[in-house]
Amino acid sequence: MTKLRIALYQPDIPGNTGTILRLAACLGLGVDIIEPAGFDISDRNLKRAGMDYLAAVTLTRHVNWERFEAWRRESGRRLVLASTKAARRYTDFAYREDDILLFGRESAGVPDHVHDRADGRILIPMVEGQRSINVAMSAAMISGEALRQTQWPSSSAPSLNVAPE
Repeated sequence: MTKLRIALYQPDIPGNTGTILRLAACLGLGVDIIEPAGFDISDRNLKRAGMDYLAAVTLTRHVNWERFEAWRRESGRRLVLASTKAARRYTDFAYREDDILLFGRESAGVPDHVHDRADGRILIPMVEGQRSINVAMSAAMISGEALRQTQWPSSSAPSLNVAPE
C-alpha cells in the first residue's frame, strides 16, 4: 500500500467514483471523498462500477471541505490539484510519495477557495477545442505518473494485469 491518496471534491457521478475506487484498490491508493457528494455513497451505480474492489480500498469520508483540510494539514500532506486552470503539465510536476491528488466535481471543478489551498496545480494538456477529460481517466493518468515517479522504478513495482478481451 502506497501513501499516495486520491481525493474527490464533492463528486457528482457515482460511476466515475466507483471507477476511481476500483483504480485505487488495484494500485494500492487511499481515497478521500469530500462531501457532500451529488449522490448517495451507497448508490448501486457506485457499487457496480467498483464491483468487488470496493472492499479492498481504504476509503475515508470527510463531511465537508473544512474537515478534510484540517485532517490534511494535521497530517502534513501536500495537496496537488488537477485543474483546467493550471499552467504546469502533470508530467512536469515532481510528486512526493505522500501527496494527495485532488480532483474536482465533474460539473464544476472546485471553488476558488479550494483552488487557492492547493500546494500544486497540474494540467493534462489537450488538443485545442476540447473541454475536459473524464475525471476517472484523469485520476488514472495522474496517479500513474505520480506512482512512476515515486515508487514504480523499485523492484517491488506492481505487475500490470490487463483483463482479457
